[in-house]
Amino acid sequence: MKSSFLKRKGSLLGITEENAVLLPIIIVENSLHILFQVRSKKMNTQPGEISFPGGRIEKTETPKEASVRETKEELGVIENDIEVFGELDYLLTPFNMIIIPYIGFLDTDINNMKVNKTEVEEVFSIPINYFINNKPQCYNTKVEPIPEENFPYHLIPNESEYKFRNGTYPSYFYLYQDKVIWGFTARILKNFIELYSQNN
Repeated sequence: MKSSFLKRKGSLLGITEENAVLLPIIIVENSLHILFQVRSKKMNTQPGEISFPGGRIEKTETPKEASVRETKEELGVIENDIEVFGELDYLLTPFNMIIIPYIGFLDTDINNMKVNKTEVEEVFSIPINYFINNKPQCYNTKVEPIPEENFPYHLIPNESEYKFRNGTYPSYFYLYQDKVIWGFTARILKNFIELYSQNN
């Protein structure tokens, strides 16, 4: 038994989906901007929403490799244009999904990108300073367990009166001109801006 665990590394229990994204920094008129993409309205999940390039991590690749591959596929850039230089904090969702975000430079111009129109409607950028000077709006969602009808209450203390723990899930909203950045993208963005502000 001991040999089975000696070299084992732990992972997050219960995660059914692992994703990686890249928060891309570009230079626009000698100023640092963050690049965003608008998801195609034909996408099955989150159509028309603003996001960072990224997607599911394949079994044969690392999270970092996945973030680069997805960026190449979605934005139509080449690997030499991408310089990944660090990780942001992992985002664990209430939906058994983890998102591993990376930060990096894109050494290309928006006009030179050949975006994959099946996944990306458009791309745009916003100066980093805008997010430093404009905090997001925050609205909380209550997260509480709702057992299925056949849940075996008779097997636990206090049966149907058992007090399950509830949680709070924050939703952040950044408003810029006609763009609304919210959801997972806004949480990752907020984490980056806080880390960036601490060191600059």
